[in-house]
Amino acid sequence: MSPILVRPVREQLEHDRIIRLLQAKYKRKFDVAINPGTEQTAPVGGPPPWFPDLVLQSDRGRKILGVVEVETAESVNHLEAMSQWAAFSRLRTPFHLYVPNSMIDVARRLVQDMQIPVSEIWAYHVIGDQLRFTLVQKSAQPELKPLKTAPVGRAAAAPARTGGPNGQAQTRARAAAPVARKTAAKKTARPAVRRAASRKPASRPSRSPAKKSSSARAQKRK
Repeated sequence: MSPILVRPVREQLEHDRIIRLLQAKYKRKFDVAINPGTEQTAPVGGPPPWFPDLVLQSDRGRKILGVVEVETAESVNHLEAMSQWAAFSRLRTPFHLYVPNSMIDVARRLVQDMQIPVSEIWAYHVIGDQLRFTLVQKSAQPELKPLKTAPVGRAAAAPARTGGPNGQAQTRARAAAPVARKTAAKKTARPAVRRAASRKPASRPSRSPAKKSSSARAQKRK
């Protein structure tokens, strides 16, 4: 029972009957402990501990795998949501909420306005002596421990660190690479210059007019 709410006797009996029906339902997958009425046998959280209507546990380790809270028409209100629903949603386990079919819209508005993460919201209604449950909302559980990844820019800019003799040799080779490229470029440029110089035709010395005339005269005399 909620510490801030006193239900009428008839409504409390109906509330506890729903708890026991849900206990039989969840027993197929979990070890279920219940806190009907004023009983406080299965605490969670704390301090101070809370006592939800149903506590879903593992069979071996007694690990809490989920909590279930059943509300009636009188208990779907702002004060109940602020005190109990918010506390159960912070337990880092799935939180299932059961409310009467007539109070579904109110429960959704309270959950949305107060930003309370609820894994499942169920509606129940009575048909004669039977209770029917309908799933009206299901949310995926957020990851509890998101992975921490390094920024892409830093990872790309960070140089790889190498240690030992092999790493030092690689570092020296990288430093000497630009010098080797410059030397190779100079060596390839020298033969090209030599080939260009060899292609130029040799210039012949020009004869002066005086020498031409003297040679012509010598030929005539002969």
